Amino acid sequence: MTDTITMRPIGFVRSPYSETEQIPKGCGAKHDAEGVLEILPEFEEGLTDIDGFSHLFVLWAFDRSSGFDLLVTPPTDSRPHGVFSTRSPRRPNPLAITVVRLLGRDGRHLRVAGVDMLGGAYQAMRVAS
Repeated sequence: MTDTITMRPIGFVRSPYSETEQIPKGCGAKHDAEGVLEILPEFEEGLTDIDGFSHLFVLWAFDRSSGFDLLVTPPTDSRPHGVFSTRSPRRPNPLAITVVRLLGRDGRHLRVAGVDMLGGAYQAMRVAS
């Protein structure tokens, strides 16, 4: 087994959020924001038949996070927790998963609801139905 994994970005996330502070956080936070998953042209064929699904799993990278902490204090708590029991982006492998509702497809652009990612940055993304 190797100690590194190389990921290849397949697209961008277009989100209404430009700052971390704008994203709803904590227990019961609602993620209703709409956005667009813009798949790179060379991967468009892989979207064939995706419009038959109601939800998508999006694997993405916390591209603005550096370093990690094994204990973090979430914004809705006063005591530290292990990073793996939180949604903190400061983790050894800065990867995340989001489940979004598919609203529609326009070519290689997927309109989705439930976005909890920052927009404007290049996100390593894998879409799975």
